[in-house]
Amino acid sequence: MSAPSDPAAAPSSSSGLTFKLHPLVIVNVSDHHTRVKAQAACSGDSSSSSGAAAAAGQPPRVFGCVIGVQRGRTVEIFNSFELVLDPVSGTLDRAFLEKKQELYKKVFPDFYVLGWYSTGSDVQDTDMQIHKALMDVNESPVYLLLNPAINLSQKDLPVTIYESELHVIDGSPQLIFVRSNYTIETVEAERISVDHVAHLKPSDGGSAATQLAAHLTGIHSAIKMLNSRVRVIHQYLVAMQKGDVPVDNSLLRQVSSLVRRLPAMESQKFQDDFLMEYNDTLLMTYLAMFTNCSSTMNELVEKINTSYERPATRRGGRGAFM
Repeated sequence: MSAPSDPAAAPSSSSGLTFKLHPLVIVNVSDHHTRVKAQAACSGDSSSSSGAAAAAGQPPRVFGCVIGVQRGRTVEIFNSFELVLDPVSGTLDRAFLEKKQELYKKVFPDFYVLGWYSTGSDVQDTDMQIHKALMDVNESPVYLLLNPAINLSQKDLPVTIYESELHVIDGSPQLIFVRSNYTIETVEAERISVDHVAHLKPSDGGSAATQLAAHLTGIHSAIKMLNSRVRVIHQYLVAMQKGDVPVDNSLLRQVSSLVRRLPAMESQKFQDDFLMEYNDTLLMTYLAMFTNCSSTMNELVEKINTSYERPATRRGGRGAFM
């Protein structure tokens, strides 16, 4: 019995590891797949694996390594880089892998090769061969699989992380892929970058007003969500105070820790800065209103002058009263 090729049929991992995935890895894999797919479509080279896949109507597969750190039972995947796969033998270019690993080690000395990534709808039979080839770099590599197919009904990210475990199947030990749960971990720089990519100006143009409206809509949605979550916490605390729900000391400690961050907003410096920014915003609003009123008044004066100028010229009187 071979390793399951359907991710839904793959068992769950029992290693107890906690995986944290950064958005940069997903962006890198998606960009790698998009570039290879575009190049295969333009070149039409059917001699390569990507060209053959494109010729067969299937999206080309891409391969690379994922790097990061492991602290105890927590594995955090920060970044990734591409790998070269020999289309004839189906093996990785070891020289290219070692060179890339050495270059990344100079820039990120704390990062190690944690495993590899690929694209596709499910695990292929040849994936275990690549997985075993990386065991001399990491004795227990992880496998990140990104499904590039668009599924509008799917709400979760099309990313699956697999570990390899040794299971006894039909009396013989076999290495199979098992699913692992993961969470998305971001830092401030990644949040800014992802937000910038999500709000890029389209290539066909777009007015500044449209971009501003989209930006303000995003801020409004974030504030609305924050308000709803604060309301839920408040209603829960009120119900706890009335005795409708049991007292949860762990939750109360979390709420208390959250509330302790609020006094920074009650400082005198915050009030001064807030009032200054608030007054500047009102001043700009009033200035815009005055400018609009002045423009409307100028148009009205021009219309009145035009309407009184013609009759006065015919009568020989004064041209305009203003």
